[in-house]
Amino acid sequence: MTVDNQAYLTQLGQQAKQASYVLANLSATAKSALLTAIAQALAAHSAQILAANGEDIAAAKANGLTEAMIDRLLLNQDRLDGIIADIDNVIALADPVGEEFGSRLLENGLRLTRRRVPLGVIGVIYEARPNVTVDIAVLALKTGNAVILRGGKETLQSNLVISQVIRDAISAQGLPADAVQLISSADRSLVTGLLKLDQYVDMIVPRGGQHLQRLCAEQATIPVILGGIGICHMYVDEQADLTKALAVIANAKVQRPTVCNALDTLLVHESVAVSALPAICQHLSNLGVRFYACPQTMQICQQLDIDMQAAEADSFSTEWLSLTLGIKVVANLDEAVQHIRQHSSGHSEAILTDNIHTAAAFMNEVNSAAVYVNASTRFTDGAQFGLGAEVAVSTQKLHARGPMGLEALTTYKWLGWGDYTARK
Repeated sequence: MTVDNQAYLTQLGQQAKQASYVLANLSATAKSALLTAIAQALAAHSAQILAANGEDIAAAKANGLTEAMIDRLLLNQDRLDGIIADIDNVIALADPVGEEFGSRLLENGLRLTRRRVPLGVIGVIYEARPNVTVDIAVLALKTGNAVILRGGKETLQSNLVISQVIRDAISAQGLPADAVQLISSADRSLVTGLLKLDQYVDMIVPRGGQHLQRLCAEQATIPVILGGIGICHMYVDEQADLTKALAVIANAKVQRPTVCNALDTLLVHESVAVSALPAICQHLSNLGVRFYACPQTMQICQQLDIDMQAAEADSFSTEWLSLTLGIKVVANLDEAVQHIRQHSSGHSEAILTDNIHTAAAFMNEVNSAAVYVNASTRFTDGAQFGLGAEVAVSTQKLHARGPMGLEALTTYKWLGWGDYTARK
């Protein structure tokens, strides 16, 4: 990394740290007023934001980006309105900062309490989803944290406008604009530099593909929250209500196929495969889905006029992010669980069954961040979980797991109250 880049990152870090000291002392009322001002500013500048996004979309198409990537990048008025509405949801949530818990009086006379406090400065590295710029900024500010954002080059114009609108709204409230900073250069050395900015940054959140996750895990000198890779499964049990199952399967796969909680592999119990698979595959095919299937599925569906190919070696370890679905027939629950353990990224899994004992066994044996009975994997989302929005979906097990809302952006400190108490 060049000297200039190092100096640039150091400046960002210093500014973010100073801003975090101001944010940590804001009252809940002041933070709500700040978020309201940001929501109003984004609404007032929606035309400018959408115009910038249009530039990003045009560049993406010219550069041959996939339809899945373009869908992730795209903002329209409905999506922007939804992003702004999520700010109101965050405002309505209780502020976790300052909450005290676990109070107790020790035998030595010391009274101990834990108080929830902001993390400080959060670095977030993400790809072609401009809504993340708003989600992260809002959740961070609500919890008294400053953020340094590094979005993908594909969404640079959108992020430049969005971040500037947010910064202007922060300044208008008499607060430091550097509470939210965007790395505007596409220079990749700035990513690795940010990962080593441990003097100023307290946590790194990568939101992107496997390569980004591994880069952060291997090179960061700052704690990293890993996640966002979704190889999601749904198991159709022999005692599933197949008439109701069809809509849930379709929702999990088709509603928005380019996101991490969309269905990637459907597992079907062999005793219902012959009766269920033709209807499932035909329905999904009518919705534009293509398939990679196991030999048994290929045989069962051979008479159907659908796009189905034999599964390849890596088919069941692929996050499709498109209208593509892997299908495998399994002998029983144990085989389904074993398949999930082998191929899952630990994001979201579901079972469709009317057998409460089978459902309980699935919930106990599948150890992903979110596990569902008779529900779509698409619910793994901060807004859907009542968290207002999310920083990321963590697939690791320490500090935070699943959709990361407000509490995941805090830590706690111990408070000890004595009466001039000395240790014996």
